[in-house]
Amino acid sequence: MSSPDAAPPAPPGRNPCCLCWCCCCSCSWNEERRRAWRASRESRLQPLPSCEACATPSPEEVRSWAQSFDKLMHSPAGRSVFREFLRTEYSEENMLFWLACEELKAEANQHVVDEKARLIYEDYVSILSPKEVSLDSRVREGINKKMQEPSAHTFDDAQLQIYTLMHRDSYPRFLSSPAYRALLLRGRSTSSSEA
Repeated sequence: MSSPDAAPPAPPGRNPCCLCWCCCCSCSWNEERRRAWRASRESRLQPLPSCEACATPSPEEVRSWAQSFDKLMHSPAGRSVFREFLRTEYSEENMLFWLACEELKAEANQHVVDEKARLIYEDYVSILSPKEVSLDSRVREGINKKMQEPSAHTFDDAQLQIYTLMHRDSYPRFLSSPAYRALLLRGRSTSSSEA
């Protein structure tokens, strides 16, 4: 029997150069892959899209965001505005984590799933990460077990927990924020000038 402190064995197809099961060692092989993946991910997520890249929401769409958090999160413009709000509250990592999980779920290539899952873990779940999201111990333990053989759904429980946190905690503040109120006012002034 192995001791409870021993790292689990690396799944087949992984190439860690040490006993670390999550391939977090800093050998050149891992660093090169990590740099390439982060560069491609950061170009998609950072910085926030400009208004030209993300269609300006209609007044109706902006008003619909107050009807439900789901409507806000299903709207690309809504996610962009909400992410900017989260940035002002120093909790943008919640949206970044949620987006990274959505990207992971869309991936079919198992090698890419393994790599993305490992990077999501390092960026948002690891207690060493400056962008660590707030997860309870039950969800963390589940992720640690699933990381032995990652799938596109490794982070589903954590993603739901963060989605719920944003819904219950940040979303009500967003609806009363100056940024959201300004969008509502802009929609009203556009509607009244067209009349």
